[in-house]
Amino acid sequence: MPHPLAFYAPLKPPDHAVPSGDREMARLLMQALAKAGFQTEIASVLRVYDAKGGADFTAPAQAEIGRLIKHYRSRPASQRPRLWFSYHVYYKAPDLIGPSVARAFGIPYVVAEGSRAPRRARGPWATGSAQAEVALDAADLIFIPNPRDRTLLEAARPAHQTLVDLPPFVDSEAWPLLQPSARQGDCRLLAVAMMREGDKLASYALLAQALARLRVLPWRLDIVGDGPARAAVEGLFAPFGNRITLHGRMDDRHRLARLYARADMLVWPAVNEAFGMVFLEAALQGCPAIAGAFGGVGTVVSAGQTGLLTRPGDAEDFAAAIWLLATDEARRKELCAGAMRFARTERSLDRAAQLLRHSLLDIMTNPKSAS
Repeated sequence: MPHPLAFYAPLKPPDHAVPSGDREMARLLMQALAKAGFQTEIASVLRVYDAKGGADFTAPAQAEIGRLIKHYRSRPASQRPRLWFSYHVYYKAPDLIGPSVARAFGIPYVVAEGSRAPRRARGPWATGSAQAEVALDAADLIFIPNPRDRTLLEAARPAHQTLVDLPPFVDSEAWPLLQPSARQGDCRLLAVAMMREGDKLASYALLAQALARLRVLPWRLDIVGDGPARAAVEGLFAPFGNRITLHGRMDDRHRLARLYARADMLVWPAVNEAFGMVFLEAALQGCPAIAGAFGGVGTVVSAGQTGLLTRPGDAEDFAAAIWLLATDEARRKELCAGAMRFARTERSLDRAAQLLRHSLLDIMTNPKSAS
């Protein structure tokens, strides 16, 4: 019989209308939890996301806590959650609900992708930072998809807490699995990302700077994505004329899979990205990546195996990596094969489900503390 589990993503609920890497990872976690034998239920869709700092979510969070405690107490004991699972807890999106509900029912409190940021203890996000620290301190178990988060999590780890690495993964069953297309004509480049101000726009700008260094190379770039900064993105790539094709937002995975399989490489500077699910999606179709080595990008792009990592923020190094793969067909084919193998086996949903099942059943049967 499946184990009931309450799932919550304060940054962006799994059923949110706007696509993003966070939404995709939340959905993948729910799928992996179901495959691991858990009856996963979205506990709340309250979005606690403070983009600029200074927001106060205390009142709606307290109302949700009261609602959930009343709701779960109205159920038979066998239908109440046996564990609370929160995804992505940090200073901009603290979990103000899970620790209290878990404590009320004496069940384990678990976080996936929790990060500590001491430098945010002062300034506009001081309140959110403090709230995130409280939630992370309460966690019985924290899954770590980005290894760069581990150092600070280890330094502040309470005695009752377990830390487990959970590398990012992808569900191959949700995608058509294609074979890479042989090159015909110009080198085919692909970028897939939302268009918004900040780091996404900075990545687009860095990509445009890199491509400006490659005008003598015969290439074409497909861009999949949309958003409030679309006009700015169009302006960045206008100088390249008909070399650029803007596809807009693409929800059809069959169409997107065909673009991945047709592309010679995915090109994305990944400015300040935690890791980037798009790299695994591309790898499923045998599309190697050129990526900036920010954050945990190295956990989804295995340097020399599934793509090439470049110095963060370095347009010249990024351009050199594109040139290398565009002009070395044998090397590119090696990376194509490595990308498919990596995504379809090492980063599969089944492997993630096995890790989740083992870790969560252990914490449920051998609790170290009452959350």
